[in-house]
Order: sequence, then C-alpha cells, then structure tokens
Amino acid sequence: MNYIVDHIPKSKEKRPGTKANITTVTIHNTGNPTSTARNERGWLTNPYNNRAASFHIVVDEDEAIECIPLDEVAYHAGNTEGNTTSIGIELCESGNQQRVWRNGVALAAKILHERGWGISRLRTHQSWSGKYCPRLILPKWDEFLSDVEKELIILNGDGVPEWKKEGINYLGDNRLITDSAGWLKKIDEPMPVWAAMIVMANIHRDLKGEK
Repeated sequence: MNYIVDHIPKSKEKRPGTKANITTVTIHNTGNPTSTARNERGWLTNPYNNRAASFHIVVDEDEAIECIPLDEVAYHAGNTEGNTTSIGIELCESGNQQRVWRNGVALAAKILHERGWGISRLRTHQSWSGKYCPRLILPKWDEFLSDVEKELIILNGDGVPEWKKEGINYLGDNRLITDSAGWLKKIDEPMPVWAAMIVMANIHRDLKGEK
C-alpha cells in the first residue's frame, strides 16, 4: 500500500489548523461505493463541498492519503470530543474490499504501534455520535479488532523472527496475500526448489532459537 501525504489547505470548514490531543483512532466508511481515495481527497477541496466535514486519512485498495496532519483537528466524529482527540480514518467502499480491509488493518496497527497503544484505542464513528458507521465493518467489528491485534503482534516483534516479518510484509506488498492472516492468493505457480530450501532453512533456524 502506498502512503501519500497530500494535505489540504487550512480552512474553517475542513482544516482549522487547531492542534489536537490525540488519544484514539476512529474508523469510518466513506458511504460512497464508487469513490476512490483520490476522489475523496479531491472532494475535500471541491468548491461545491461546503460541509464542515473532513478526515485525516482515506484508504482504498491501493493507497492511503493523509489529508490533514495527524496532530490537528479534523471534523469526522460528529461531536467535539471525537474531532479533537481522535485520528479519523475513512475506508473506501469501492474496489476489492478484502484489500481495503487489509490496508485499513495495516494502517490502524501502524498508528497504534507508533504510539505504543493497543486495540482498546480503536473507535467507530458510531461510538462518538451514534451514526451507523463504518457501515461495512460494524457487523464484523470484532474480526477487524482481531486482525489489527494480529498485525500489532508482528509490528511489536513479540517473539516473531525477523525473517517471518519480512516475508509477511513482502507478500502483502506484492498482493500475494489477501489479509493480515497471510492466506495465499496466488497459489497456481509452483514454488521453486531453491525457495523451498530457504524456507526450510529459516524454519530450522527458528526451531533452534536462531532468530
């Protein structure tokens, strides 16, 4: 997943520039089944969009775009507390939803990891204002939390050898897996003998405690 920083200009309706006291991360869905991350970023600065609504990051199947600095207020939660204390992440409803899910999980885990937080810091839009959002994720919220927790274990290095972390990241970056659990997507090509030997050698080192 590409991570792009493309901040919108400061404005009263979208980016007031006020420093925030960030304590949580809030997950949203865009509510638009055809819009990409770039579309959502563009809508924030569209002159026809006069709503006092914004977000920090938007994620689709290919990329994440940071639209507002993560230490500033964004109008995403529906109330003052959420807007001033939480990072708002919008997950697009377009494209391959397995990849959007995986990208959202990876991004949430990265933000938590960088701050030394656990999944207890994750929120839904609904938890702030009662709005049924993120509408695609709410029915599977426990699964989303579980996937983020698995990703955190890897990022935190809790007993995971470096070669395993490198393999997971490589497969994810090359879209060879469909989710954070590591289920293979491209399985129609046989593994070369040399690759299988490398895997076997690393497993053997792992079992001997040579991490």
